[in-house]
Amino acid sequence: MEKMNAKILIVDDDQDVLLAARLFLRQHIDIVHTEKNPDNIPDLLRVENYDLILLDMNFSRDATSGKEGFHWMNKILEIDPAAAVILITGYGDIELAVQGIKEGATNFLLKPWENKKLLATISATLQVRRSRVELEDLRGKQRVLIADQDQAYNNIIGSSPAMMKVLATVEKVAKTDANILILGENGTGKEVIARAVHRASKREGEVFISVDLGAITESLFESELFGYKKGAFTDAKEDRAGRFEAAHKGTIFLDEIGNLTHSLQSKLLSVLQNRKVIRLGSNKEIPIDVRLVCATNMPLYQMVNEGKFRQDLLYRINTVEIKIPALRERSEDIEALAEHFIEKYCKKYKLPKKRLNASTLKRLMMHHWPGNIRELQHAVERAVIMSEGSVLEPHDFFLSDASEPKVVENVTTNLNLEETEKMLIRKVVDKYGGNISRAAKELGLTRASLYRRMEKYDL
Repeated sequence: MEKMNAKILIVDDDQDVLLAARLFLRQHIDIVHTEKNPDNIPDLLRVENYDLILLDMNFSRDATSGKEGFHWMNKILEIDPAAAVILITGYGDIELAVQGIKEGATNFLLKPWENKKLLATISATLQVRRSRVELEDLRGKQRVLIADQDQAYNNIIGSSPAMMKVLATVEKVAKTDANILILGENGTGKEVIARAVHRASKREGEVFISVDLGAITESLFESELFGYKKGAFTDAKEDRAGRFEAAHKGTIFLDEIGNLTHSLQSKLLSVLQNRKVIRLGSNKEIPIDVRLVCATNMPLYQMVNEGKFRQDLLYRINTVEIKIPALRERSEDIEALAEHFIEKYCKKYKLPKKRLNASTLKRLMMHHWPGNIRELQHAVERAVIMSEGSVLEPHDFFLSDASEPKVVENVTTNLNLEETEKMLIRKVVDKYGGNISRAAKELGLTRASLYRRMEKYDL
C-alpha cells in the first residue's frame, strides 16, 4: 500500500499514545508530527499547513469534561477554517464527540483504537478534507471568473437610440424566463447582451454556460450538450454531464444556432420541449431547468421558408427577439467604444495614456466596419501597440478602404442622370447605416425629398 500524501498532527498529553500512533502511521503517511502540549497548537499552525489534526478531548488539567478539547478545536478552526479535525475520545464521551462534530469537527475516534480503524478513519477524513479544499478552490475560481466576466461585460457602451432601444428590451424581458433570440451581424456583441440578460435575471447567482454551436461537429453534438455515460463510446472513460446539465438553474447561451443541421435541430427541439436530457449510453431522463438564450447572424426566417430551419424550433426559441444594430447603424457610439478600448489596451500593455485626434475620429466614423465592434476592438489594439506618440493618427489604424461602399467617381457616357443619382443616394444612405437625417444633410436635401427619391428608385 502506497503512503498517503499528507501531513498530520496528533495532539495528546499521553506520551505513550503519541509514540504508538507515530510509529504506526509513519508507515502509511508521509509526514506525522506529534505534540504533547496543546498550548503549542497556534504556533504549529502558523508554521505548518496540516491536512489533518487528531486532537484529544481531555487533557490532564481537565480530565473528563472535554471543555479543553472544545477550546482547542475552536482555536484550530479559528486559525484555519478549512482544517479537518478528528476528536480522540473515550467510550464514555461519545455524546461530547457528537457535539464536537456539530461544532465543526470532521470525525471522532474512540480509544483505545485498533490500528486498522485508525487508518480507515484518517483516510476517510483526508478524502473529506481534499473534497472541501477542492470545492473552496472551485468556488474561489468561480468568483474570480464571474468578477472578470462582469468587468468585461458589465458596461455596455452606447447611448445611441438604436442601443437604448436594445437595452430597454433587455431590462423588460430579463426578469422573465422567456426564451430569447438575439439577431445581429458577427462582432456586434450578441454574447454581451446575452450576459446582460443573465445578470439582470432572477438566475443571476447561477451559472452562465456559453456554447458555440458553430464549433461543435455533428458527431459530438449530443455528447457535448447532453453528456454521456462511461463506455458510451471509445473515449468515454467516465460519466460526464453535458452543457445543459451544467447550466441547470442558470442560463445556457446557444450561439450560432443557425448552423445546426435538420437532424440536430430535431434533437435540440425535443430537449427544449420536454425539459429533459438523456446522456449518451443511458435511458435515464434528467430534468433540466435552464433559461435559454440563442443567437445567430443568419436569416432564420428566410431559412424557414427555404426548408433549412425548423419553424417549430424557431417558435420555441424566439419568445422575444432582440436585434443588435451593426456598428455603422450606431456610429454615435464609435467614439466612446474607441476610447474604452484605448484605455483597456494602454493598461494591458503598460503604455502611457493615448488619445484620438479629430481627424482620426472622423476616419473611424467614416469607416464601414463590416466586422463591427470586434473589428474596432482589434483595430484599436493594433493602433495602441504600433503608434509612436500619445496621439493616435489615422495612419496608425491601417484601415483598408476595401470595406467602404464604392461609388463611381467619374460618370461615363453610359450612365444617365437618374442612374447616377440613384447610385449616389445608395452610397450615402449606406455610409450612414440608413440614418436618413444624416444622409439627407450630406446630400443637401430635406428628409422628405430624400424619401421621395428613395421611393422613386425603389431603394
